[in-house]
Amino acid sequence: MSDIESKSPIEVGGSAPLFTAPALTREGEIVFNVADYKDNQAVVLYFYPKDDTPGCTKEACAFRDLREQFHENGAEIIGVSVNSIESHIKFAEKYTLPFPLVSDPDHAIAELFGAWKEKKNYGKVYWGVQRSTFLIDKKGVIRKIWPNVKVDLHAEKVLEEVKAL
Repeated sequence: MSDIESKSPIEVGGSAPLFTAPALTREGEIVFNVADYKDNQAVVLYFYPKDDTPGCTKEACAFRDLREQFHENGAEIIGVSVNSIESHIKFAEKYTLPFPLVSDPDHAIAELFGAWKEKKNYGKVYWGVQRSTFLIDKKGVIRKIWPNVKVDLHAEKVLEEVKAL
């Protein structure tokens, strides 16, 4: 379960909401706290629908492959999905994902960031995570939002924005 500070509207130039949630890192399971990055690093917070699916895998691997460049430019990558920690463990091990994966099973964080949307697929209507990315600077200010992300070249576009911070 997530611990969330506020439900203010998410917008460029506004403060990123603070939250804590269970996460998986290379060191194992932790309680992730976005406030730990304030004054230290920028954060690339990306929401994705489901572990180990084609689009989500492609996106995660693209961020993985550019992670050193993100770090060199002062940013950490954080993935968020509704999957469990157990699912994240399998996904991270299978693709050697080196960044934290936050578990948001009640979709509270996705809702907070406006990434929990009504979706349609082959006539079926349901609620789920809309692939979205948020660039949060060292001061905790949202600098860029990518709603409804298309995976191809997305990580490269995000890296260019990080370099411009």
